Amino acid sequence: MDGSAGSAGIINNTISGRYMSGDTEWEARESQRQRELEEARARAAQMEKTMKWWSDCTANWREKWSKVRNERNKAREEAKQLRANLEMAMKEANSYKREKNDLEIQITQLKKEMEKVHSLMMKHAGQFHKAGMADTAEETEANSRDANCSPDISSDGLKNINSEDGLVTKTITGGEIKDLDIEEFVLKGAVSKAITDIDEVTAEEKRLIQQLSKDDFDEDYLLQKISMLQLRLDEAQKTVNAERDEKHILHKNIEKLTLEIQEVRERQEELRAAKQEAVRELLTLQEQHRAEMRIINNSLQEETASRENLERRLGELRSELERLQAENASEWGKRERLETEKLALERDNKKLRAEIRDYQERSDRKGRPLQATDVEVRALQQELSERNKELSELKISHSKLKKLLSETNTELGHAVRRAEQYEAEI
Repeated sequence: MDGSAGSAGIINNTISGRYMSGDTEWEARESQRQRELEEARARAAQMEKTMKWWSDCTANWREKWSKVRNERNKAREEAKQLRANLEMAMKEANSYKREKNDLEIQITQLKKEMEKVHSLMMKHAGQFHKAGMADTAEETEANSRDANCSPDISSDGLKNINSEDGLVTKTITGGEIKDLDIEEFVLKGAVSKAITDIDEVTAEEKRLIQQLSKDDFDEDYLLQKISMLQLRLDEAQKTVNAERDEKHILHKNIEKLTLEIQEVRERQEELRAAKQEAVRELLTLQEQHRAEMRIINNSLQEETASRENLERRLGELRSELERLQAENASEWGKRERLETEKLALERDNKKLRAEIRDYQERSDRKGRPLQATDVEVRALQQELSERNKELSELKISHSKLKKLLSETNTELGHAVRRAEQYEAEI
């Protein structure tokens, strides 16, 4: 009996020591697991915040980039329109320049022709004046010789000569007027017509002078010729006035064209300034675009680095989950071992109770109180009470372990779901 009691005490001490060491180790592991789970939760929350921040940043950058792209397209369209307007203005300016050059060439040519005609007119006027003076001198001498013979004819001749002198002076003054006004009607090609008219007038005057010198003139014929010459002079004067009006109109057109050329030049300057402004704006937009592209590239690099960190952290979390799953499996194994040990202890308690009952029955049958047996019985009862306490403590710890295992399982499930969600988001 003493040997069995000693062996039972040793067994109880070893079992209690083993359970105490197992409880302390389990509590340490549980506290470490709780800390790791809290750290994992904090990291997951921080990761969610960073992912949300990055998504907001990317959305903002997309909006800004779309605005910049729209502004760039608008600037390009405006630059195209300005370029087209500038090309049209340049074409118009070139056409106006060509027209101006053509007009200047025509004006120079007409001035040259006018100078030539003026010189010719001066020559013809001088020759006609000399011829008229010589003819009048001859006529006066002839009339003085034949004054006594034919007074009527001399008086008529003097009248005609005077009239012819007046005609000559009139034609000379008309020629001077034509010389003064010839610059005005030369511009439209009327020089040749005026020259022919003047030549005809001079020829008619010469014929009249020759007829007067021959003394076989007719007064009616001369008056008719004078009227015809006067009509021709009137027509020439009308043509000169018409050419003067046309010259005035041409001058107005030239002034109008010069004003239009000035306006076109001003528009060209405005378009050039607008083009320079558009080029400056385009350069500023390009610089802004480059700066934004650099910022976007930097943000993308940071995002890739953060993704790599997230992937690395996810790998760590996966390894940690695997470790926790392995620990969970080991804890389940420990639980099963503890349950088997509990069942073994319960069987040992049943055996000890049976032995105690046997000892009590034997002591009752013997009927003599033995001090040693009483001491053994008390020791066995004390051991039974201690074993019962240990069993109750084991039950309590077993229930705590069940709760902790259920909590760890739920937390592991949450962590697995979050990890899957992060993987799906990435």
